[in-house]
Amino acid sequence: MKYALVFGASGEIGSTCCQVLAQDGWSLYCQYYQHPEKAKSLVRFLQKEYPKQDFYTCMLDLTCEKNFADFFAQLFQVDAIIFASGYTVYKLLPEITSLEMEKLWFVHLKGPLLFCQQLQDKLVKSNHGRIIFIGSVYGIVGSSMETVYSALKGAQQAFANAYSKEVASLGITVNVVAPGAIDTPMNQGWDFTELKQLKREIPMGRMGRPEEIAAVVKFLLSKEAQYVTGTTIPVTGGWLI
Repeated sequence: MKYALVFGASGEIGSTCCQVLAQDGWSLYCQYYQHPEKAKSLVRFLQKEYPKQDFYTCMLDLTCEKNFADFFAQLFQVDAIIFASGYTVYKLLPEITSLEMEKLWFVHLKGPLLFCQQLQDKLVKSNHGRIIFIGSVYGIVGSSMETVYSALKGAQQAFANAYSKEVASLGITVNVVAPGAIDTPMNQGWDFTELKQLKREIPMGRMGRPEEIAAVVKFLLSKEAQYVTGTTIPVTGGWLI
């Protein structure tokens, strides 16, 4: 049986990835920090739908490194890691506090690097190790008012490119899926006029759907994708690319 660790399982993209992967036969560790009832409800649903697979909720604050060791101890088999946790801070650079920068850094980069470091041996045992970051188109083109977020998403791409070279001979692939504007709560702060303008700028004329991101994740976890590594795949409807 295959086991994937999904960070951000209570978010729209993370929970959709969980549902798609469960349908594909994966057992899952579903990490969450906020929205515990949503994560627990997701796991209850998956346990009912796929009783022959294993599903666990795992609570962890990704900004609290002292709790990482206990979290690692809960994991007995890991064949894939999907980093779908994330948030942004909409401020000009001079307005962002050091604490806000630190939390963004932990969630988007330092935490994931520590997890890759500690779980590499488990991924090697899998003979099918997979690491996937849910990045952002802003890691490619950058966004004003989100300079720190953009920098960290770009750093995820640089890390995936570099780390993939270290672990390729171990059978581990490392990739980034870079969504554009996806219809999730993270992008629901737009008013009607702003959304209308945004959709005009997207060649496909609409926002993306979480299941369209999950479909790319599913492909990258498949045997057919074993030769795909160190790359970033934009899923943007042609926007900003």
